[in-house]
Amino acid sequence: MVNLGNMMKQAQELQKKMAEAQNKLNEIEVEGTSGGGLVKVIATAKGSFKTLSIDESLIKIEEKEILEDLIIAAINDAKQKGENAAQEQMKSLTGGLPLPPGMKLPF
Repeated sequence: MVNLGNMMKQAQELQKKMAEAQNKLNEIEVEGTSGGGLVKVIATAKGSFKTLSIDESLIKIEEKEILEDLIIAAINDAKQKGENAAQEQMKSLTGGLPLPPGMKLPF
């Protein structure tokens, strides 16, 4: 018979570790780039954008649309790297156990 007390204790420990991992995601920084590094975005693994850097050579009125596209590309690159870092963090927490299809951490 399964010991309900042990299961509750394990669930509480996992919940505590999840909260710690969530906090750590705010500390992990990723850099997204585009245009060969001419546009850079720094974000947390949780998805908060911190800085945006644009090389001066891109600041031309006639190339406004290109610059806008590069900014979006750098943001998307940083977002993907943040999601990857979050998955790695959660994988270490769950001991590498696969999650059910469609279930993503953090919640």
